[in-house]
Amino acid sequence: MNADAVFIDSNIWLYALVESDDPMHKIAKEMIQRVEMTVVSSQVISEVCVNLLRTARQTEKFVQELIFSFYSKYEVVSLDEALLLKASELRGKYSLSYWDSMIVAAALDASCSVLYSEDMQSGQMIEQRMRIVNPLMLGS
Repeated sequence: MNADAVFIDSNIWLYALVESDDPMHKIAKEMIQRVEMTVVSSQVISEVCVNLLRTARQTEKFVQELIFSFYSKYEVVSLDEALLLKASELRGKYSLSYWDSMIVAAALDASCSVLYSEDMQSGQMIEQRMRIVNPLMLGS
């Protein structure tokens, strides 16, 4: 296990990337800047991009630069057969949604000790080696 590796889910990225007066924007942005070893998956990049295009009305140029930035700055886990099968196993074991199980499988594959997500159960331990944490909750 890499105690320093942290997987960051798409919802946290969206709070950080979409300029807003919402206090969650500042919290997410500062938290991402503090993480030394960030991991994302190709799924997270896709979710962030589609939401930036659809709801934040960002340009394709912005999205292209963001994709380049993800791949140049962070470890990116690509989904493959083994990860999809692991996600299926995790769905049954932890009652995760389809999409969340792929996030969890990718984070485990990268040996992350923490998965930052607003969508999943904060504090839940997965496979006795990774904790889900909602960094937007006070006291997390």
